[in-house]
Amino acid sequence: MAEKITKDMKIGEVVQKHPETALVMTSHGLHCVGCQIAAFESIEQGCKGHGMDDKQIDEMIKEMNKAVEEEDKNKE
Repeated sequence: MAEKITKDMKIGEVVQKHPETALVMTSHGLHCVGCQIAAFESIEQGCKGHGMDDKQIDEMIKEMNKAVEEEDKNKE
């Protein structure tokens, strides 16, 4: 089982480990998955920079964790 994604994790690190999360982020308007700053910026920082509130961030994180969980199941 993969570790849970949190808002404190770096965008670039999460996308590198779990490429399936990129689609979730872009569907929420967070298109910085390929941006150079993604290596240094946390998910929360990126979301706040794009005008997302805490509730929206939490919802996106839940969707990201669900995507990772589903991907893990497909690998079994």
